[in-house]
Amino acid sequence: MSDTNPKSEPFSNAEKNPDDWTTGDEPMTGAQASYLKTLSEEAREEFDDSLTKADASKKIDELQAKTGRGQ
Repeated sequence: MSDTNPKSEPFSNAEKNPDDWTTGDEPMTGAQASYLKTLSEEAREEFDDSLTKADASKKIDELQAKTGRGQ
């Protein structure tokens, strides 16, 4: 058993590559869809409601960089 306490690094999962998510091929969550729609409107890009969780996460990162959000 590991001596590492997972609570000591609460954001470690937030940095996991979406390509490595076990549920990455599932449809995006409602929260992802809502935020992605907002970002898409701000970036003047078409919103794609068919993205997977992993692809939505990548698109959110891309649009956050484009719009200046999330910095």
